[in-house]
Amino acid sequence: MTSAQVDTDKAPEEGYERGLNSRQVQMIAIGGAIGVGLFLGAGANIAKAGPSIILMYALAGVIIFFIMRALGELLLYRPVSGSFAEYSREFLGPFFGYFTGWTYWLMWVVTGMAELTAAAIYIHYWFPDIPQWVSALVFLVLLFVANLISVKLFGEIEFWFSMVKVTAIIGMIVIGVGVLTLGFSQAGDTAAVSNLWEFDGFFPKGIGSSLMTLQGVMFAYLAVELVGVTAGESENPEKTLPKAINTLPWRIALFYVGALTVILAVVKWTEFAEGVSPFVEAFAVIGIPAGAGIVNFVVLTAALSSCNSGMYSTGRMLRTLADNGEAPRIFNKLSSTKTPAIGIAVSVVFMAIGVVLNYLVPEKAFGYVTSVATAAGIWTWLMILISHVRYRRKVVAGRLPASSFPAPGGSVCSYIAIAFLLFVTCLIAYDADARVCLYVMAGWAAALGIGWAVLKSRNPQITERPGEPEFEKIG
Repeated sequence: MTSAQVDTDKAPEEGYERGLNSRQVQMIAIGGAIGVGLFLGAGANIAKAGPSIILMYALAGVIIFFIMRALGELLLYRPVSGSFAEYSREFLGPFFGYFTGWTYWLMWVVTGMAELTAAAIYIHYWFPDIPQWVSALVFLVLLFVANLISVKLFGEIEFWFSMVKVTAIIGMIVIGVGVLTLGFSQAGDTAAVSNLWEFDGFFPKGIGSSLMTLQGVMFAYLAVELVGVTAGESENPEKTLPKAINTLPWRIALFYVGALTVILAVVKWTEFAEGVSPFVEAFAVIGIPAGAGIVNFVVLTAALSSCNSGMYSTGRMLRTLADNGEAPRIFNKLSSTKTPAIGIAVSVVFMAIGVVLNYLVPEKAFGYVTSVATAAGIWTWLMILISHVRYRRKVVAGRLPASSFPAPGGSVCSYIAIAFLLFVTCLIAYDADARVCLYVMAGWAAALGIGWAVLKSRNPQITERPGEPEFEKIG
């Protein structure tokens, strides 16, 4: 290998098994773009913004694509399982790598807390006599065991979870288009494309109210960056990752913009309310037998998919932190099946505490948990974008090699996405309920700051910035 090349073969040295094939990576990417934020959260957003929520999801989707193209350029420059934490460490310094790794871990732990309890509630729909905590515990153990067995099993489970979600949305779109064009079902008389503007216009509550939904909309896109965590375990990242990222726009256009457009044409927006899934409501209005049960199953798989992804990513992130001396060394160990079993186990313990807490505290805790996850996700996305800007500067200066998957427009789109995320953060600060997450994040930042000071006192070398890969400027 010449000095003009980056040693991208280091990923296998981490000890992971490259067990995720193209089919699984594609579905992980699709599943990451479809979550409970769409199946449940969209109901509250529709009630606040009316049909304009379609535009909000489309706008946020464009920004998410900018973020993913920035991540894609970094991934093909140097594919590592630590992903954005590693890039933060390389381009912003060790503290930012440490902060990003632990914050991403927090995001998935609190998301896992909410998703497990949500899954238990969904099971309660069919089996009301089973205590919630029992269902949550069963799901926790099953997903934990699956993640310990092998990365291939994780990939296979995520593939089928995603398949259920995709099938449900496509089915909803097809049925909705049939209702609109052929007029069948109980909704045939009231379903019309004009429902998108007839009831007080496209922005029935004003543009300001629509913009305030962006914080909830961004939560729906959390986990789309999970593709980056799979980089160290993909069979052929140079081919599978660009394909997964480049297909993101049509996934957003179909699953979010397309599905919501059809739903809001079939059912007028005034029928939706917070806590009501727009999919459940649409199936009920159309009059499909067992529609509520079908959607309940789909939402259950969405919750389990999110929790499954959380276990996968938390174990990998703890191992990356341990590799850099920023977490106990025991997290660095891999099991005989090449999974970070100890890191996954510790994360599962924290998720289990969440099950207990969500059983004891009021339902408003779910809102707090999701807002904390959103704040942590915004930090992660910002670190991806800023790392990308720093990387591009070094490429232009000839200090680093160009990636084989450059983001369109260079750093321009990253700057636009950074401004957008800062705007959403301001919206969160303006919202009295949502701003609680900023207080939590401030406390989290203080705790990590103290932890960093302790690490520095024990190991001063931890503050040393990693050296850049050797690269000779050509030409």
